[in-house]
Amino acid sequence: MPDGGWLAAIGRRPWLGLVTAVIVVALDQWTKQIAVSELEYRIPIMVTTWFDWMLTYNTGAAFSFLADAGGWQRWFLTSIAVAVSVFIVVWLFRLNPADRGLVLPLGLILGGGMGNLIDRVLLGHVVDFMSLHYEHHYWPAFNLADSAITLGAGWWLIDAFWGRTSPSKEAPVS
Repeated sequence: MPDGGWLAAIGRRPWLGLVTAVIVVALDQWTKQIAVSELEYRIPIMVTTWFDWMLTYNTGAAFSFLADAGGWQRWFLTSIAVAVSVFIVVWLFRLNPADRGLVLPLGLILGGGMGNLIDRVLLGHVVDFMSLHYEHHYWPAFNLADSAITLGAGWWLIDAFWGRTSPSKEAPVS
């Protein structure tokens, strides 16, 4: 395929970012339903020596930031998530051709944010059910939406730092 292969061709379609987001939301909500129906709150089920399934609820943001704020944080975090989601959708459709490689990472971030937004609006908290740990040191519990946001943000950073050809490496113009 000309112009950079299949990834470049995928990246030229901003709608693919929205489809990616819808898939992430669907998978996130489905896995959260399974977690709520199959797991007992705060009772870990060991999968490996470093990974457990463990149902927990987060009323705050990442790493339980603002979790004990008294309730106002629900609508504050909801408004931030809505604003960021609108920004990402607009960004998807206004990407320059050189930046089309961001379509999938932005779709992952959008889908993850929307998955957690749905929980926050409908339940008042975000459902988390995965727990990583080493001995007695635990990473905060997370979910598929958080994983999609992390993957998308990581992909975005990699693209930002290493994904572009510098002008000095481009072919000379004749």
